[in-house]
Formats: sequence, C-alpha cells, structure tokens
Amino acid sequence: MNVLRVASLQYFIRPVERFEQFADQVESLVWTAKDYHAKLLVFPEYFTAQLLTLNNIKMPIKEQIRHLARYEQRIVDLMKRLAKDSGLYIVGGTLPAVDPPDEVTVYNECYLYGPNGNWDVQGKLHMTRFEKEEWIISPHKKLKVFDTAIGKLAITICYDVEFPELARAAARAGANLLIVPSCTDERQGFLRVRYCAQARAIENQMYVIHSCTVGSLPMVPAVSLNYGQASILTPSDFAFSRDGILAEGPVNQESMVIGDLDMDRIEETKQHGSVLPLTDSMSTAEVSANLEIVSI
Repeated sequence: MNVLRVASLQYFIRPVERFEQFADQVESLVWTAKDYHAKLLVFPEYFTAQLLTLNNIKMPIKEQIRHLARYEQRIVDLMKRLAKDSGLYIVGGTLPAVDPPDEVTVYNECYLYGPNGNWDVQGKLHMTRFEKEEWIISPHKKLKVFDTAIGKLAITICYDVEFPELARAAARAGANLLIVPSCTDERQGFLRVRYCAQARAIENQMYVIHSCTVGSLPMVPAVSLNYGQASILTPSDFAFSRDGILAEGPVNQESMVIGDLDMDRIEETKQHGSVLPLTDSMSTAEVSANLEIVSI
C-alpha cells in the first residue's frame, strides 16, 4: 500500500523580538513533524507576518509588507536547510517577496522545498481586496504542478482555492494533492476557504491539505486577528473518511494535524468511484459553450 503521511499546521502567530525566535519556532515544528514520521509538512499563508513585530509597527501598512519582504532570503535559507536536514518536503507557507532590481512590486509567494535541496515557487494568482487595496500586492500569472518523489501536487494559496478552474487544471495534469495555505482573520473568511477546499477534493477526486494561521498580533492592524482550523480533506465516497474529513484540528489553537493518505486508493477512485467527476467534467466545456438564456 502506497501511504503518504502528511502534517498540516495551525501555526500560532506570536510577537517576536529577534529573527532567531521565529526560526526556533519554525525549526521545532519541522522536527516535530519528523518525529511523527511525516513526509510532507505544510505551513500556512503569511505565517511570516509575525516578523512584522521586528519593525516599526506604526509605519503605513503598504510599507510594512515591503519591509517584511527584506527577510525573504533568510527565510528561504532557513527552510532549505530544514528540508534537507529533516528529509521532509516542506510547503513553506507564503512570504511577501520582490523580484530585484524592482524593490517596489511585491508578490505573495509559496516556496516548495525538497529534501534533495531543490525548490520552486508558486505565486498567488488572485489577490483579496485587502492585498490589492491596502498592501498593494501584485498577482502572479502561472499555475504549476510539482512532480515530486511523493507524487504530483499543486498549491492554491488561500483565495486561489475559490477559483475551481485552477484545481481542475492541476488534477487533469495528474495532481493528486492540492495544498491550500491560508490566512484568514474571521470565521466567514475561513469558511469560504474551507468549503471551497472541500469542494475541490470532491470534484477533482484528490486530497486537499489546508493549513491555517491562528493567534494574533494585536499591535499590528494587518494581522491583529486570525481564525483557523487546519484539515486534511478527501473525496466524499465509501473508500474515504466520513464527511470527507480525514483529520482536522481544534479551532484557533496551536496544533499540528496529521494523516495518512492512501495514494493508490485515490487513483482507484478515479476509475471505479461511485461517481467520476474528474472524468465526466471533460464534457463541461462543450455544455458551457452551448449556454442558452431562456425567458419565461
């Protein structure tokens, strides 16, 4: 049986006074996942935001996020080392990043680190209103499917999971895992991401790993609150967990959610499931092209 153990974080955002405190928190979580024999560890979107407390928290919001982008290389170096030392694949949440020599345009980027030292980046494709209007963050334009030793996976960052075409394209390219790092400040925002993540698991017959931020930085307006519950989601069929939830954490508490994914079962379900939504979706484009508006 081809089983993949994965770990998804409810990452607790707390103030730090030195970069090393942030690094210690990250490193302890990596080694905890290693102790639980996970092969893949997922950090959430903007988990790096706790580093905002190292800077002038009174500066304008759009300047704060650009200042945070200066830590990109230190964070990348930290994660690369931890992935190699631990032997884990690490989805490194997201961090604000620039593309020198342009130091003004900021992107929201998720790094995937391999234990072999390789890494690549999935940028966020759709910005929330806050990201566009307050932080002035720019979108990327390309969806990637990562072909790894643990299988093919794709990453849809928070709001991106609300656009079903992305996960469908990844599933058709062979992805059996969809990673959803998110950062939401209240329950409604969290549920938009969670419900859409569950839908992507069902309609594409794939596993979805959702990682969230919890905790708060009350002195930093941009991340003063967090609401989250990490989960590992499955298709809704007899071969999988009741309610399509393999595992989930306690709401708004620091935690690590762990589950074993049967990768052979997901392939079998695509051929012999109670319904075959991924296969049957091949006719959707034709049906949509024949849309008819009828007045009654």
